[in-house]
Amino acid sequence: MRAVRFYKRGGPEVLTFNEIEALRPASGEVGIRVKVLGLNRAEALMRAGTYIETPSLPSGLGLEAAGIVESVGEGVDNFKPGDAVSIIPPISQSKSPTYAEYINVPAERVVKHPSTLSFEEAAAAWMQYITAYGALIDIAGLRKDDFVVITAASSSVGLAAVQIANMVGATPIAVTRASGKKQALLDFGAAHVVATAEEDLEARLKEITGSQGVRVVLDSIGGPIFEPLTAAMSQGGILIEYGGLSPEATPFPLFAVLSKSLTLRGYLMHEIVRDPARLEAAKAFIFEGLRAGSLWPRIAKAFSFNDIVAAHRFLESNEQFGKIVVKV
Repeated sequence: MRAVRFYKRGGPEVLTFNEIEALRPASGEVGIRVKVLGLNRAEALMRAGTYIETPSLPSGLGLEAAGIVESVGEGVDNFKPGDAVSIIPPISQSKSPTYAEYINVPAERVVKHPSTLSFEEAAAAWMQYITAYGALIDIAGLRKDDFVVITAASSSVGLAAVQIANMVGATPIAVTRASGKKQALLDFGAAHVVATAEEDLEARLKEITGSQGVRVVLDSIGGPIFEPLTAAMSQGGILIEYGGLSPEATPFPLFAVLSKSLTLRGYLMHEIVRDPARLEAAKAFIFEGLRAGSLWPRIAKAFSFNDIVAAHRFLESNEQFGKIVVKV
């Protein structure tokens, strides 16, 4: 089978194809013939050497996939050849990479996704929805009538957060850099859109939320945006940081934190995936949303496996609205 590897850190051009042996699944594993990959910013960061995981080289890559069960290992009785499945993202993408034509995955990370989902949608679902669910529902306890600010709102996690906010009756405020994606965000379900390059973020958030303020912020950017975000937050509000896209230093907004008793919390999806009870709760919430149509993955663009380098270039362009997928 073919699998993607990189032998040095760098841009998309360092990705190469290797021919490797497709091993049969071990005990407790499910062997999956991959049909579609879901791409995530984390993969570009690890390839470039700026991710929280620093793998030894050469390394594989990838967190999401959907496909058909080809075989099962000893002790696996809840899957059979021919089942359409997708996978819960692994903790380590270097140890359990998905960029390959065939992968073996522990059965506990394999999901029979709803039949209403295409393979493209199934490959695009779990990373974004578990990430957004864990932050907004599991940690922040987002509730009806809350204002929630979502930065990098046109990303897959940002759009998932917009949908989840609407599911529970909260008011999603999408934050994006420029107004080019404003109408698309409004059409997707954002109640308000703020373009940081064109508007005063603090002033607009205060105008939108009035005396109530913003109780929950979901941020993947960091940097100078912290100060206007916290200035617009309500007493006892919580800011959840799940990324660090800004190349600039992130100031600590001391007086806003003290005066409003704010919580600033770092978060990784791994918290949910590592905890069986929390993961089951996440899956139940997401399954219900998918079945009801409240959650539906937005596909930005599909590439072929042969064009994985071009897919990574598009991933880094920030032009996408939703999830990039790769057909294997």
